[in-house]
Amino acid sequence: MALKFAPLVTDSLAKQIAESIRGAITDGSLKADDRLPTEEELARRFEVSRPTIREALKRLAAQNLIRSRRGPTGGNFVNRPSQEELSSTLATASALMVGLGEFDVPDVIDARYELEVVCARLAADRREDAELAVMAAELKVQSDAALSDEDFCASDVRFHRALVDATHNPVIQFVMFAVIEALQPIENMAVFRFSDRQAVVVQHQKLYRAVEARDGEAAIAAIDEQITYLREAFAAAQEWRRERTLS
Repeated sequence: MALKFAPLVTDSLAKQIAESIRGAITDGSLKADDRLPTEEELARRFEVSRPTIREALKRLAAQNLIRSRRGPTGGNFVNRPSQEELSSTLATASALMVGLGEFDVPDVIDARYELEVVCARLAADRREDAELAVMAAELKVQSDAALSDEDFCASDVRFHRALVDATHNPVIQFVMFAVIEALQPIENMAVFRFSDRQAVVVQHQKLYRAVEARDGEAAIAAIDEQITYLREAFAAAQEWRRERTLS
């Protein structure tokens, strides 16, 4: 395997080596399940010590880019992560960005609105009976007055996940995983005291009927109504917190 790596320039050699190998993976020079050169060979190519190579490999393993295998046929191999694993990593990173204050809830709501408009339009055109069945089942769950707030929020997530699945676009599904699985629960936590569950159910019913009827405009209108309601609930929550701070 004749791989060419860029020369190293400054400090943090392990980081540079990891980035160089990652670049070979992302540009296709190294493909899924390819075996990396041995530590000794990598150390010779990069002109560094084997401990430095080990540190670089640890970085790549932490990013789920490589995996190791012991034994006579062992070594370090380019990983083949599933879409679910990558989506989960994206969702975790998104939630972390909120926790660190890099994303605030209004920005999350804005992004969700723009993305779900696309999902609503495509879902109305492409939905199949399977997605409708999931949405209908979640509407039934949400109509249970005895349902806990936590279970209601979980059903809310599943309902919108079905809407995304109905787009039948794997790129949109991948991107929206973070929005639905990580960011939507954060929104729900921020506003659940100031939103009416029955109002949310009515909004979901409108969205379901629009998607069922393959009415893209009505589906977008339902998303617009729900996100407007969400913004109003968040504003009420912010005002309540401000008043508590002042009192």
